[in-house]
Amino acid sequence: MKNSFALVYTFLPFFFFLLVLVSSDVIQDSCDKAAKGNGNINYDFCVASLEENPKSKTVTRVEDLLPISVDIAISNATRISSIISKLLKNKNLENYTRMCLEDCSELYSYAGSSLQCASHSIESKAYRAANLAISAALDDSNTCEKGFKDKEGLVSPLSKENNDFFQLTAIPLAFASMLQ
Repeated sequence: MKNSFALVYTFLPFFFFLLVLVSSDVIQDSCDKAAKGNGNINYDFCVASLEENPKSKTVTRVEDLLPISVDIAISNATRISSIISKLLKNKNLENYTRMCLEDCSELYSYAGSSLQCASHSIESKAYRAANLAISAALDDSNTCEKGFKDKEGLVSPLSKENNDFFQLTAIPLAFASMLQ
């Protein structure tokens, strides 16, 4: 009996290591396909964003990555909403900038709701519906950025956040397309 436990404890780390290797391959392969299918997705950004999430350590197929990637995008939308709230507390903001930030706040609220709908659609394997909801969220970051660009000389304080969010929504969009 002692030998059985010793054997289990000896090979348990090895099996965990193999599982991590498999999940890393799934992430890399899925991100490679996503980046090749969509020029807006940066392979390294895709891999890094997924590998940061502890849930991705046990994935074995792209279907496992889809809900994780949507959760990452939801968290990012929430974080951006917090950034916008902090920016809006600045009493010295120019009116046009304030108006753009208020629009972006509303857009990211919509994006979060769209991604929640996508998450529910994924749970029921309704990938086409998930695709539509993710697409709606993806457009919100572009609309936010465009608002600032409409005024000549105005630089968006959210350019990096909008770009990151765009990629973080393009990734699950690509994964959902792979599953249709």
